[in-house]
Amino acid sequence: QLRNVQQVQATDHAFAAILADGSVVAWGDVEDGGDCSAVQDQLWNVHHIQATHAAFAAILADGSVVAWGDPYHGGDCSAVQDR
Repeated sequence: QLRNVQQVQATDHAFAAILADGSVVAWGDVEDGGDCSAVQDQLWNVHHIQATHAAFAAILADGSVVAWGDPYHGGDCSAVQDR
């Protein structure tokens, strides 16, 4: 059971929730963003999450963005990370 949830977003087959402490939990189909473990260490002070049909992007307190999910549908923002 999730507690202290501030926001939930969904792709076609996964969910991501921002908790009160600014961390994120994700669940569902791994290919659609249901596993954020690869970026979990970056998901602190999250203010907002936006979803495509197969990926998530989190906006952090410092204005940076962390993405995960299907790289062909927005789950990899490394090409623009320095902008």
